[in-house]
Amino acid sequence: MKRLPGLFNDSFDEVFKDPFFSRNMEYMKTDIREKDNTYILEVELPGYQKEDIHMELQNGYLSIQAAHHQVKEDKDDKGNLIRQERYSGTCKRSFYVGDNLMESDIHASFQNGELTITFPKEAPEKVEESRFIPIE
Repeated sequence: MKRLPGLFNDSFDEVFKDPFFSRNMEYMKTDIREKDNTYILEVELPGYQKEDIHMELQNGYLSIQAAHHQVKEDKDDKGNLIRQERYSGTCKRSFYVGDNLMESDIHASFQNGELTITFPKEAPEKVEESRFIPIE
């Protein structure tokens, strides 16, 4: 079936060029590098802001989650709504970083759509806490 010229304009085509509609976005493209005694993770998050990103360390896994909500409106000269688009999306990825790593061992910065995370290759072993045994 042919598309009728002029029936639909290309304004909606621009929506799908937005990085949030990219199918590859959900995979959070990541480079992992090794430098001296440190691992460096570089995670691409184009279109996200620092406030959209949350990291959590639990049971040796570092989880990165990014959530974005966007509303776009076009109005005519009289203020009437011509077009309204809404987008809401999240992506999440986890990496095993070791059981001995603490939150204080992990450092992160976000600049120009790239999240950079550094942490030591070998975290110090957990110090055995003294546990007192009560005498009855």
